[in-house]
Amino acid sequence: MTDLQDPQPGARARPVAQGGAPRPPRPTPTPTPARAPRGDLVGWLKDHLVLILGLLVLAYTFVPIAVVVLMSFNQPLSEQSKIYQFQGFTLDNWLNPCEDPSMCEALGRSIEIGLLATLVATVLGTLAAFAMVRHEFVGRSTSNLLIFLPMAAPEIVLGSSLLAMFVASGLAGQLGFWTILVAHIMFCLSFVVVTVRARLAGMDDNLEQAAMDLYATPAQTFWRITFPLVFPGILGAALLSFSLSFDDFIITNLNSGNTTTFPMYVYGVSRRTVPMQINVIGTVMIVVSIAIVVAGELNNRRRRVSL
Repeated sequence: MTDLQDPQPGARARPVAQGGAPRPPRPTPTPTPARAPRGDLVGWLKDHLVLILGLLVLAYTFVPIAVVVLMSFNQPLSEQSKIYQFQGFTLDNWLNPCEDPSMCEALGRSIEIGLLATLVATVLGTLAAFAMVRHEFVGRSTSNLLIFLPMAAPEIVLGSSLLAMFVASGLAGQLGFWTILVAHIMFCLSFVVVTVRARLAGMDDNLEQAAMDLYATPAQTFWRITFPLVFPGILGAALLSFSLSFDDFIITNLNSGNTTTFPMYVYGVSRRTVPMQINVIGTVMIVVSIAIVVAGELNNRRRRVSL
């Protein structure tokens, strides 16, 4: 037991041990020193490392696009200038995008080939995807494996193989629009099959079975249930096919003959000069791509709200 000494007026009572000896006072805790600014910076970097890496990747992706948009308003010192730097602001490039008629001809040819290749590849690829997912047949696993070969093979191998096939078929002197179209359909087909097949594989079959239980015909089930569900995959495959066809150079160059597409025009003219109208075309395509993505996102949000 410990006794308390009679405190002095205005003083705290101090506990004393038996025998009258006062206890030593408790040590005052030492305050923790503040973290050095260097430690704060390192900790902040560790906490935000993923965010910083993401911003760097976005900058690496979008800075070249920003340069293309900026250069579409550039006024070069001369038409034959090879110096690719901003000299002055002008709207002439936008007001006269077809100053070189051959550029617009090549652009129109690329768009025509891209649309036709997209249409044919999307139809054939969608049918092939339905067959591989919904039906059992001999060679199904082999077909699933072979469909990846055009995607995995280098373009120079595909282009030279197609050129050899056309030459062996007696079309060596007829290379041009149609040979380019056949080549583009061939390599776009694999991307369509893979994209649509992934959409079909993740679709719930119970919805189709429920529609049939409600006495819907196979045609009604397909157009009212199956097709709306798989349509986003088909649309994505079509957009991917058009992009691949429009900007392809290697396969096109090997099978084009005397036909010039937009990528081939850009490659050929860049050895002499860099027309600023090329950046106008690039900017327009960027704006169209963004508009398609935004429209799709707004449509998805509207559908979610309506549900």
